[in-house]
This record gives sequence, C-alpha cells and structure tokens, in this order.
Amino acid sequence: MRIRSLGVIDDAVVELSPGFTAVTGETGAGKTMVVTSLGLLLGGRADPALVRIGAKAAVVEGRIVMRPDAPAALRAEEAGAELDDGALLISRTVSAEGRSRAHVGGRSVPVGLLGELADDLVAVHGQTDQQGLLRPARQRQALDRYAGDAVAVPLEKYGSAYRRLRAVAVELEEITTRARERAQEADLLRFGLDEIAAVEPVAGEDVELAAEAERLGHAESLSSAAQLAHAALAGNPEDPEGIDANTLVAGAHRALESVRSHDPALGALAERIGELGILLADVAGELAGYADDLDADPLRLAAVEERRAALTQLTRKYGSEGTVDAVLEWAERGAARLLELDGDDERIAELTAERDGLRSELSSLAQALTDARVEAATRFASAVTEELASLAMPHARVTIDVRQTEDPEGVDVDGRPVAYGPSGADEVELLLAPHPGAPPRPIAKGASGGELSRVMLAVEVVFAGSDPVPTYLFDEVDAGVGGKAAVEVGRRLAKLAKSAQVVVVTHLPQVAAFADRQLLVEKTNDGSVTRSGVTVLEGEDRVRELSRMLAGHEDSVSARAHAEELLAAARADSARG
Repeated sequence: MRIRSLGVIDDAVVELSPGFTAVTGETGAGKTMVVTSLGLLLGGRADPALVRIGAKAAVVEGRIVMRPDAPAALRAEEAGAELDDGALLISRTVSAEGRSRAHVGGRSVPVGLLGELADDLVAVHGQTDQQGLLRPARQRQALDRYAGDAVAVPLEKYGSAYRRLRAVAVELEEITTRARERAQEADLLRFGLDEIAAVEPVAGEDVELAAEAERLGHAESLSSAAQLAHAALAGNPEDPEGIDANTLVAGAHRALESVRSHDPALGALAERIGELGILLADVAGELAGYADDLDADPLRLAAVEERRAALTQLTRKYGSEGTVDAVLEWAERGAARLLELDGDDERIAELTAERDGLRSELSSLAQALTDARVEAATRFASAVTEELASLAMPHARVTIDVRQTEDPEGVDVDGRPVAYGPSGADEVELLLAPHPGAPPRPIAKGASGGELSRVMLAVEVVFAGSDPVPTYLFDEVDAGVGGKAAVEVGRRLAKLAKSAQVVVVTHLPQVAAFADRQLLVEKTNDGSVTRSGVTVLEGEDRVRELSRMLAGHEDSVSARAHAEELLAAARADSARG
C-alpha cells in the first residue's frame, strides 16, 4: 500500500509480504493508520477528519496479487476493471470536504464495490470484534458463521416461516381488532349499493336524458321552426300561390336543361342545380317528419325530469365526477370491497388455520436450528479449547451453551412457552473454565484480561481457519498478554501464516519476533510538523526495535540480548514447524 496525507502519515509505502508481517511502533506513532488505510481500501467509512492537516485529500493505493479466477478478480472484471500483471490495483481518495472516490483496475467504481471485494480478500479481527463477542447476540452470530451451511440452510427456512407468521399475525390482528369499523364500512357500502340498484342507472343515461329534456322543454318553438323551414323549402299548402325554394330551384334547372346541349359548361351547372333540388327535397321531407314526430307531451317531460332528479341524487353521493358512469364505477368497486368485508369470517378462519400451521412448522424448524447449533457448538468449543492449549492455557476448557429462550407470552411448544425471534429461539453463550475444577462461567466474567485476549484470539484463529480468504489482519488482539503466553501467541500466529498472509499490529516483542517481516511506524518532528513513516526493519534495526519494545529504549544491553534470543528462538521454532 501507499499512504498519503492520512493522519500523521505524510507519505509512506507499506509492503505486506507473504507469511507473517508485524507492524510495530510507539504509541501514537500511527500504527492505527496502517489498519485504517487497509480499511479504506476495503470500503470502510471515509472520515474527513482523517485527512492530514493542510492537505486537500488523503489517498490510499493498494496492489493486491490474486489469481485471475479468484472471486474478487471476477467481480472486479464485471465492474469493468482489469488485472495488471496478476494484480488488482485499488485506490481510495478522501477529500477534506468529505467526498470519497474509489478506483479499481483503472475504473471509477462505487465505494460499495470495495466492500464486496473485501469479503473475498481480507478478514479483519480487532479489539472491537473482541468486545462485540462478549455480547450473546454476537456469540450466536459467530457460531452461525462458523457452522456455515449446516446452520445457514435451516436458518433461511426458519426466517421465511417466521416472516410469514408475522405477516399472518398482523393481518389477523387487523381484521379482528377492526371488526367494528369494517362492519360499519360494510353497512354503508350495502346501503349505497341498494340505493343504486333501486334506481338501476344505465351508462350514459344522464347525457341522453339531458338532451331529451332540453328538446321537450322547447317542443313548441322547435315545431314552429321546423314547419316554417319546411314551408320555405317545399311550400305552404294553405298558400298555393306562394313561392318556395324547391319551385325556384326546379325553374332554374329547367331553364338550363333547355340549352345545355349548346354549351357543356351550362350542362355541368344544370347537373349541380339538379343535385341541389334533390337535397332540398330530402331536407324538406326530414323537416316534415321531425315536426310530426316531435313529442310535446308534458307527461313525458315530467317523467324525464323525475328520472334526472333520481340520477342526480346518485351522482351527488357516489359519482366523484358528477356522472352516472362514475356512479357505476363506484358500485363496481363497492361490490368488490363488500365481498371482501363479508368474507371476514371466512378469512379469519383461513388465517387462524395458517397461523396454527406456521406455529407448528416454526417449532420444528426452530428445533432443527437448535440441533444444528448444538452440533456446531461442540465442534467450535473443541477447536477453541485446542487453540487455547497452544496459547499457554493447556488446562482451560471452553464450552458453548445453546438454549432456547422462554417467554411467558411466546408460542407453546411441547409444554414450554418459547420466544421466537428472527434468528430462532436460541440464546448462545460462550463459557470458560480456566483451570480444572473451575465451573464454566461466561467469558466476560470468568476470564482475566490476559485470558480474555487469548480466548478471543483463539476464537479469531478458529474463524480464520474457516474463512476462505487469503489475508488476515489482527489489530492488537494480544492486548493484556505477556510473558510465556505472548510467546505462544506469536508462535500460533506464525503457524497460521504458513497457510495464509497474516498482518498483526502489536506492541508485544514476543509476537513481533515471530514475524517474517517487521514494519516500524515511526514519528518524527522537525519542530513545526509531525509526520510518520513506515520502515522495513532488518538485521540490527530489527534488534533495536525489539529492544525498545522490551525495555523502553533500544540501547539496553540486556534488552538487546533478549531481543536476539527471541529472534533466534522464533527462527528455530519456524524451522522445526
């Protein structure tokens, strides 16, 4: 990694070699920034407070070697990234204003992609994880993670049944608690539908009746106008001498017909006048029929107005748009809703039956989940106990208590009220008996500070053995450990590093001595600016740093001898391993 303008680090290159890399340095020198940098490359939260004072942005760049068919490489290629000579280049920029950018394989990508890649690249274990593992809920999650598909498969089935049971319970409660409201709604709907059915409206009827009422209301004037128009076109029988349009047009047609043979133009006009005469005759006939058919019956008008009044009453109540069509749409929706409300009793019976069936299914799935966790707990506890033997706790014994939680208001299963939750009915608790004869107690209460660190480290190492990732980062998980126990911690991490890349931020010389490479994070101050850099320690420089870690200063003769002895013992141990 290359780190620029991050915290106290101005510009540093960190080379994490294969095997075991130890990161050391005095308190406040910036060791945490190495972990933070890796976290940023893995999609961690970008905090603008991390940007070095005076800089515009902090930049972390990483080069990760991987196989072309590795899951992370394939996921990166899906995002458009490319491998560079078998390595994936990742960069993360955090501006002082809080903006964050990410690039993978030369392509700008969402920061979320880094988190996806991280799942297949690095497992981070730190003091925060240790404290979290003291909580029973986290211990259950840890056990489930260790168990893998043995728990994941029944947990998925259980989760599906649990969510459906919750949905059924909510719907059932809504129907039963709102029964009165729903009954009132059904009564109102039924009344409205009966009122509409009594009138029996027809689609578009209000428009047709409005036109008919307008016509009936002016029947006399309409009839008079039609008769006058007919007389003007076809003549008045009571006035034989009167001149009408048909007579005039017929005379014009005869005048042109007599001379049409002498000029084709007049012949064409004669034909058009003939067509006009036919049209006038048709209109005159329709006017006569209209006048004869016009109904001026006041009884019909009264009936139309009465019908319109009935429809208007409906449209005011049920027609949102003031039309009969809107009333019919309301009736259609109301009938469907009434059918739903009238089926409440049947629906309640269906939901009750489904709820009872789901409860029975859930109890079986919860028991299967408990059985899977108990089996995994036995293996997990045995593996952690074995790790503790390698960490200078040979007589310690770890057990995991898996028990179903009881709730007086829970679902009765085999005579016991069991509290079901989203992840099952189990409580999981990690117990430690530090020596023979000691009763198992929760690790938060039954372990000293040093013992707790070793138990947590053992748990992390067991996790590391089950995690399919190539790199593991341990951030000061050896806090509170010293002496022989510290040597065993270093030896165990070195053993783990034979099968994976291991990076450890540590303050223990006994742990650092086992590292294949040691990096020193060192702070300098020129009087005005404080900055830190990262140096690879070799030979005499490494002895001096281990001496400082042992005695507080690097020039102590006894500390140097002890440091050389630690390095020699670690090399000999590695050669035997």
